[in-house]
Amino acid sequence: QVQLVESGGGLVQTGGSLRLSCLASGGTFSSLSMGWFRQAPGKEREFVAGVSSSAYSAFPDSVKGRFTISRDNRKNMVYLQMNNLKPEDTAVYYCAASPSFLPRMSSSYNYWGQGTQVTVSS
Repeated sequence: QVQLVESGGGLVQTGGSLRLSCLASGGTFSSLSMGWFRQAPGKEREFVAGVSSSAYSAFPDSVKGRFTISRDNRKNMVYLQMNNLKPEDTAVYYCAASPSFLPRMSSSYNYWGQGTQVTVSS
């Protein structure tokens, strides 16, 4: 069983930056693909970034060039650096873990954190 705890959310102005962190415990972190998803009120949960066990990364077009993802297998941590934030980035952000190679669908992720709120003011 893998436990995930996110941190780093908050309130930021348009154009600002935030770095989200996710600490994993209870599993073989280095073998897992890690993903970040977000869910805004009234909307479906959407994929925003993923990193494989071998450090391949993937992003949707909506965040490409603004968000980066990284992992530190020694610390069991994954990070989401978000730059040039926009009001439409406002959502609860979730960290997730999957045994599959870099999936984009939430159904492919077995473990989820509780989420951290990101609010971007205009």
